[in-house]
Amino acid sequence: MRIIAGAYKGSKLVAPGGSNTRPTSDRVKESLFSMLDGYGVLQAANVLDLFAGSGGLGFEAMSRGAAEVDFVDSAGASARAVEANAAKLGIDHSTRIHSSDVVSFLSSQRVPKQHASAQLQSEGHSGGTHSGEGEHGEGLDAVLDGEVLETRSDLDDGDGRIFDLVFMDPPYPLGEDAVTQILGRLSGLLDMESIVVVERASRAPEPTMPAALEVFRSKTFGETALYFVQLKGKPEEVSDSAAANESA
Repeated sequence: MRIIAGAYKGSKLVAPGGSNTRPTSDRVKESLFSMLDGYGVLQAANVLDLFAGSGGLGFEAMSRGAAEVDFVDSAGASARAVEANAAKLGIDHSTRIHSSDVVSFLSSQRVPKQHASAQLQSEGHSGGTHSGEGEHGEGLDAVLDGEVLETRSDLDDGDGRIFDLVFMDPPYPLGEDAVTQILGRLSGLLDMESIVVVERASRAPEPTMPAALEVFRSKTFGETALYFVQLKGKPEEVSDSAAANESA
C-alpha cells in the first residue's frame, strides 16, 4: 500500500493487522483523485476519513494538498496504523486520530446553527425502499454494536466544524439503512462546496440519500462503486459539469 502522487508519492503505508480492512486499489484511487482534482476540492481542504483503515485515502489527500485530516476508525489496529503512518510522513501536527465508531464521532461534532433544520429533517428520513433485510440490509444496531442514531441534543449557537471532503468507505456488509442514516448525520457538517465520496460494492444498490443530500456522479470499477455526494441546491453550472453515471 503506497501513496501514488503528490508530495509523498511512493511512500509506503503501514497496514493494520488482520483481514478486516479493504484498501482502495491504486486504479480506483488514481481515478478518484483525478476527479477530485478536477473539482478543485483538495487544496487546503479539511478532510474527514471515515472507516479509515490504514488512512490511505486521507494521506493521499494530504499528499495532494489537503490541509488536515480527521481519521475515524473503531479498530485499535487501524488507529495505531494511522498514527504510525502520520509519524512516518512527518504530518502528525496535521492529523487527528479518533479511535471511535463513526456514529459516536459524528454525534460528538457540533453542527453549525444554519444546518440544524436540515440535519433534523435528514435524520428523520426512513431510508426509502430498503427494508433492512438481505446481505446489505442489516440495521444499524446489528452492525454498530447497538449504537442507535437519535436526534441530536447539542445543537447550539456555537460555530461547528465543516468538512470540505469526506471519504466514507464502510464495510460492505453494513446495511443500506445504516449508510443512509450516517449520511444524514454527516450532512450537517458540510457546506455547499463539500463533497462526500462513498465507496460500496458494485453489486449493492446505490445508497439511498437522506433528504439533504444527492448523488451527482457515480463510477464503477469492477467490484467497486464510487458515489459522489453533495448537499442539494449546489449551483447548477457546477453540478452539470459532472457526468451523472459512468462505468469503467
